[in-house]
Amino acid sequence: MMKYEQSRPIFFTSLLYICGYILFLEWLYPLEQVTDTHNLTVFVIYSAFCFVISLFQIKWWLSFILKGVALLFIVNHLFFETTFLSPNWMEQLFLDIGFNMDAVLSQAWYQLTPMFRSVLFLLLIWLMSYLLHYWFVVMKKILLFVLLTFVYLAILDTFTVYNGALAIIRAFIISFIALGVANFSKEMDREAISFPWMRKSAAWMIPIIAIVAFSSAVGFAAPKYDPQWPDPVPFIQSSAENAGIAGEGSVVQKVGYGEDDTRLGGSFVQDYTPVFQAKAEENHYWRIETKDVYTGKGWTNSSEANYVPTNRIPPMYDNTVDTEELEATIEFQGNTSFDKILHPYGFKEISTHRGNAYVDLNSEAIQLRDEGFEVINDLNTFTVDYDYPTFNIDKLRETPTIRESLDSYTQLPETLPERVKELAKEITAGEETAYDKVKAIEQYFSTNGFTYQTTDVPVPKEGQDYVDQFLFDSKVGYCDNYSTAMVVLLRSIDIPARWAKGFTGGEEIDSTSDYNVYEVTNANAHSWVEVFFPEIGWVPFEPTQGFSNLSDFQTSMADTGAEQDDVLAQQDQDEQQTPEETPQPSQEEENQEAEAAMASPSEGNSSFHWLYLVILLVILALLVFIGYRTRFRWKTIIIKRKFMANWNAENYQEAYHYVMKLLRHRGDGKLPDETLREYAVKIDRKYSTDEMKKLTQHYEQLLYRQEIREVPRTEIAQLWQNLIKRILA
Repeated sequence: MMKYEQSRPIFFTSLLYICGYILFLEWLYPLEQVTDTHNLTVFVIYSAFCFVISLFQIKWWLSFILKGVALLFIVNHLFFETTFLSPNWMEQLFLDIGFNMDAVLSQAWYQLTPMFRSVLFLLLIWLMSYLLHYWFVVMKKILLFVLLTFVYLAILDTFTVYNGALAIIRAFIISFIALGVANFSKEMDREAISFPWMRKSAAWMIPIIAIVAFSSAVGFAAPKYDPQWPDPVPFIQSSAENAGIAGEGSVVQKVGYGEDDTRLGGSFVQDYTPVFQAKAEENHYWRIETKDVYTGKGWTNSSEANYVPTNRIPPMYDNTVDTEELEATIEFQGNTSFDKILHPYGFKEISTHRGNAYVDLNSEAIQLRDEGFEVINDLNTFTVDYDYPTFNIDKLRETPTIRESLDSYTQLPETLPERVKELAKEITAGEETAYDKVKAIEQYFSTNGFTYQTTDVPVPKEGQDYVDQFLFDSKVGYCDNYSTAMVVLLRSIDIPARWAKGFTGGEEIDSTSDYNVYEVTNANAHSWVEVFFPEIGWVPFEPTQGFSNLSDFQTSMADTGAEQDDVLAQQDQDEQQTPEETPQPSQEEENQEAEAAMASPSEGNSSFHWLYLVILLVILALLVFIGYRTRFRWKTIIIKRKFMANWNAENYQEAYHYVMKLLRHRGDGKLPDETLREYAVKIDRKYSTDEMKKLTQHYEQLLYRQEIREVPRTEIAQLWQNLIKRILA
């Protein structure tokens, strides 16, 4: 081995690669917040394993085996309970691959299983370990990856719930250290420095690290201007209303109350930040507003908001409804504020030292406004008085025919697919009263394969109806999906219904003899259904899986049969679960469903999965064969670019050894008793050239004199490439 190569410190290459790995981790850390990725530690460990293998540059076949086996171990740890590599294990693996190949070919991306997506992600980490080694260690061209990292963090920090403040600082420090090391290392290669003091090269990094540390500290501690430009996010969103909507992908949002409901769908991440505390005797819905126009994609109101001044809202219910006079106090937490008043059912008035109450008679949203008619949205606390209703089921069944004046609450878009209306008739067939029809639709979602889910929730395609997709395609979603679907089904059979939104009651955190204290978080943001019953009023219903109806219902004493038992049993069962929790099926049910899905993903067409698998294996085998047959051509390109980019002794030696390896592969290897000059003459004679002789002269100068004469690198590169072409020909 050459003295130059021995003197070249591994410190630089190791430090560069470690910097690259740390920057790569900044790409991984946000995934738990902006996607449904779990067990991130496993992926971090696998990435470290792959990067270490790439750093030591072991044989490619050994590297392939080690990374591949580690990948299989991780998949087995995360998704399999059977013995590793057993026949049953292999069968489940191939069934899952077949199911996902069918999903890929049908472009049903949201149906890809977690295991398949995890395998793809692990393969991406595997690939990045190679690419970053090539960029950082071989080429020492790291600026592109550094810039991409900053762009990535900036986009996530701006448009998602991820807070990238510290991540950008970390990336700044690591990037500048890496850029300094890369530039210093390239200068050493260019000048072929091999002095004894190189063994203490770590000391030469102290100035770089000191400058970066000082600059970072000054930038962190120095006073900073407030943002000088307006927030661009609202403008971008308003200018690109269809962005992320046309496809069937999953848009990740943050849970919480929002104003814009025109485009529903997509996943969200939970946020348990407290919004307010309520001191109240009852746990009930906190209503904000209702909406009455379904567009096929979301909800709007049929008229512009027109707030009418009033200090006392007209009664919400008929005199036949039993009510109880109650009082509740709202205290907002942190910097939370709303421009609409949270209120329970039966709201009468609000007590506060500021402004007067105004109500929009269409949406029933309530606002506080001052004498200048400006909205007051910075209240810290207020008290509401309300008549809390209790609905009698017998009276609900006895309600007369729906009034024609409520036609606006049976509105549906002309584009609504006919099968939605047919489904509503099928669900309510045999039910006589409006109440029984409502209950049939409300209970339909609990017995027909629907799943409450906040991740991997698809967004309708362009031209696809939001409710139709939920009812017939995905069957997964959260409160917006369930409540909107129920309203549309009710309107399909001419029962007036509207969409309500606000918060569920929250979690009881304290109790006194007069009231309970409930903490309501962003995770309690919710939507539900209101149905109009003549001579009673608007009655809330709860179709969302895992949520209980927080309103009170009762039956007559004479009727204590199955209806009352069902209602009370359902409420008791649901109250055991907090509203924001996602109901989880048992492990056995999950396994049975997963096996059933993998065994027959296309309703009897499972034989096609094996065909897809065979096709995939044939394609992979063909690609491997082509890659193997052309491996010398690809390696020739890589080596040429390498020593053209870094003209030094090490790279030239690698290029010369590659020529000898290629000749040996062609059956023209060097004999043990031959000198390099004799071998070069023999090769030149066989291939009718003098290129091998010239290349050997430069190699001997390098080997014995540890220098390369002033020969243009393009001339040597041309000699080397011409000889390679002759050999491969």
